[in-house]
Order: sequence, then structure tokens, then C-alpha cells
Amino acid sequence: MMKCQNVRVRLLGAVLGALWLGVAGVSSAVHADQDETVIVVLGDSLTAGYGLPIEQSFPAQLETALRKRGHKVRVVNAGVSGDTAAAALRRLDWALSGDTDAVILELGGNDALQGLPPEATKAALSDILKRLEAEGLPVLLAGMEAPRNMGKEYVSAFGAIYSDLAARHSVLLYPFFLKGAALNAGLMQKDGIHPNGKGVTVIVDNILSKVEALLVASQANGDG
Repeated sequence: MMKCQNVRVRLLGAVLGALWLGVAGVSSAVHADQDETVIVVLGDSLTAGYGLPIEQSFPAQLETALRKRGHKVRVVNAGVSGDTAAAALRRLDWALSGDTDAVILELGGNDALQGLPPEATKAALSDILKRLEAEGLPVLLAGMEAPRNMGKEYVSAFGAIYSDLAARHSVLLYPFFLKGAALNAGLMQKDGIHPNGKGVTVIVDNILSKVEALLVASQANGDG
């Protein structure tokens, strides 16, 4: 029974995510600005803003931070809570809007929590990167780490996924998305897994320079 309930929750999350993104896509199209750089954040609950008001989510705080630094950007939240890398691969087509200029890819945390084989996670992420490359979209790959209780061998194999993929696909890499927030009780929600609003602010501050490099890559890509 519990397994069936979990499946229903994941399916409901995917459906609600699709509906939300569809509405967001319509709104974005109406307010599209030709000079804006559109960054889509493809991820799971860490970027979806689980447990947070929308304005405290990673995409919202990132957009605010970038605009304060003079960048004309729109950051689209394409995070769906509970998504594994394989689940995100299946929804990739509708997660990307037609005006997407760049992608931040943050996935793998749920794979590790479920103890999925690292090679399966790596294969799904690689397929996503191949499809984004085919679309000519620059990518910032945000890495994750497996819980230490999964064992040294698993943690090591999982940790190697992101640097290997970044090198293979020639994309920007931010090694650990939760850097600066993980294991800090004051920056995490009570579950110890998801950052609170202050934690997201720390994450944004730490990753900001890499996102600016992504913007440079997007602009160079547009000039080409």
C-alpha cells in the first residue's frame, strides 16, 4: 500500500509540475522581452522550492540576485519535487520553453536517497545533456553528493558522476549544489534535506559566479 501511495504522490507531483509550467510558459510568452536571457532551472525539490514561499525558491532568489547585478534575465522554475534524473529526462520536452537560452541542471539527490545505481543516474543525466547540446543550449551542471550512510563505495561512485559528465559534455560544473547550506541546521528545514529561505540565499551567493559564466556562454552562443 505504501509503495502505491508513493507512486501516486510522484505522479501527482509530475502532473502538478506540468500544469504549473504550462501556466508559467503562457505567462512568460506574454511578457517576453527580446533582450532577456531566459534560464531554465531543471531540477527536483531543491530548486522547485519545497516548503518555501515562491519568492524564496532558488529560481526566484537567483533572478533577483542577477538583476541586482545588472543582468536582464528571467529564471524559469522547472523543478519538480521527487524527480529522479530519469523522471526529468521523460519530461524534458515540456520543461523547456521555446525561448530558453540556457539551463541549470540540478538532479540526482532523489536517485541517491533511493539508492539507485550511480551508472543509471549518470546515463539519464548524460541523455539530458545530449539533448540540450542538440538544442544548442549552454548548461551549468550542479552536482550532488550521496548520503554517507550509503557506504563509501556508493558515495565515491555517485560523487564522480558530475565531474565526469561535465568533462565529457564540455559544460560548466558547480560541484555541490548545497555547498554552504548542507549540515547547517540554521540554513536547512527541519527535514535536514531541503534548505530554508536563508539557506537558498547562501546557495545563490555561492553559485552566482558560475551562473554569470553561463550567461556569458549563452551570449556567445547567441552571437555565433
